[in-house]
Amino acid sequence: MNNKLRQTLGKQERLHGKSQISRLFTKGNTFYIYPFKVIYLTETSDEPERPKILISVSKKNLKKAVDRNKVKRLVREAYRTNKALLFEESRSSLLFGLIYTAKTILSYTEIERKIILILHRLKEQDE
Repeated sequence: MNNKLRQTLGKQERLHGKSQISRLFTKGNTFYIYPFKVIYLTETSDEPERPKILISVSKKNLKKAVDRNKVKRLVREAYRTNKALLFEESRSSLLFGLIYTAKTILSYTEIERKIILILHRLKEQDE
């Protein structure tokens, strides 16, 4: 990894691909910090990768696609600006999914506060 962490959220940092997603949901551990259910999977590897994130918003809770997309944008932005909390030198690769479970759209500051809590908890789990 390079020394300076860029504040972007590129494709290499997003969880995509059926095999990785199914592995996360079958073998992953969970915890809950309102409004997010967090599923995470740490895998030890010789060459650790960047943490990969999956963001999901339920159609059952937020009916309009506009609202679901807004929540995903807010969550991505909160993660993008605070992901440096996770990027320490670690010997494992982290896959995690954030599932938004609230029935209303929370403010950006509230979402960001919860994302920071989640990142701290994930960092503790990795140690």
